[in-house]
Amino acid sequence: MGEDDGREWRERQRHAVRAHADADARQRATEQAEAAELVAGFAAEATWRGLRAERLTAASYDGRGRYRTGLTGWYVDRARSRAVDTAGRFYLLTVPASLRSRLLGASPEPAPPPLVVGRGGRDGESMPLATLLSLRLEAGDDWR
Repeated sequence: MGEDDGREWRERQRHAVRAHADADARQRATEQAEAAELVAGFAAEATWRGLRAERLTAASYDGRGRYRTGLTGWYVDRARSRAVDTAGRFYLLTVPASLRSRLLGASPEPAPPPLVVGRGGRDGESMPLATLLSLRLEAGDDWR
């Protein structure tokens, strides 16, 4: 194998890696758009059904504290770590522990919703987002 052959092989490999990364990014964007649609639909349906929205709190990463947020919406899991606000945005409600958050409250940013909640987690418990949101709607205000 000559020097030119090695260079061509490396270039083909780089091209294949780039193509794979681009395809993965397109797939992720498609899934996130679909999941965002589900979340927005959930917020609209929850509002239409009259589900009581509540002030949301965020937990510290270490789980030792909970902090107020300026968000109002619905928790969608029993651990109260995932929520949808009244504007139809998805949140992971975990934040770094800090004195500032303790005093002034936390400001979690909206997160891209996953199509499968818990995918890749160590406990092996995953659930399609559509199922999770449907169960939450069916439970109504007695969800706790």
